[in-house]
Amino acid sequence: MKIAEFLCKDAVTNDLNAVTKEEVVAELVGLLVDAGAIEKRSRNKVIDTLMAREALGSTAIGQGIAIPHAKSEITGKLIAALGISKKGVNFDSLDGEPAYIFFLLVAPADSAGPHLKALARVSRLLKDKFFRDSLKNTKSKKDILDLLAQEESHLN
Repeated sequence: MKIAEFLCKDAVTNDLNAVTKEEVVAELVGLLVDAGAIEKRSRNKVIDTLMAREALGSTAIGQGIAIPHAKSEITGKLIAALGISKKGVNFDSLDGEPAYIFFLLVAPADSAGPHLKALARVSRLLKDKFFRDSLKNTKSKKDILDLLAQEESHLN
């Protein structure tokens, strides 16, 4: 499974404005709404579902990365948004450090396999410090997408 298969290319930004966990989730869901991947009327429901998942335990995995994710009946396929924060956001990370890279995933309510494969793929991709640093220093959405494609071409 490639990230390009589920990442909504119109829901990518290298300039997140959010300063709190809730704002990050809302901003990324907003990108998915603007891109047409989520219906506007479902926006708050998706945010609530993602925040309920966060309440179970932070999805910030350390090293400046957070992967907020949830299952929802609002989508029939796995969708994702990607945002980079220049300032960093306190996301209750395991290492206590701010998060800068946010991969938000929304999977169909009845899917386990694709959801877990996507989480594993994103985690594996973001293990590389050089790649993380390169992502944080991107200047545009195109830079992010080009960098992702280049990095994924090296992964099996």
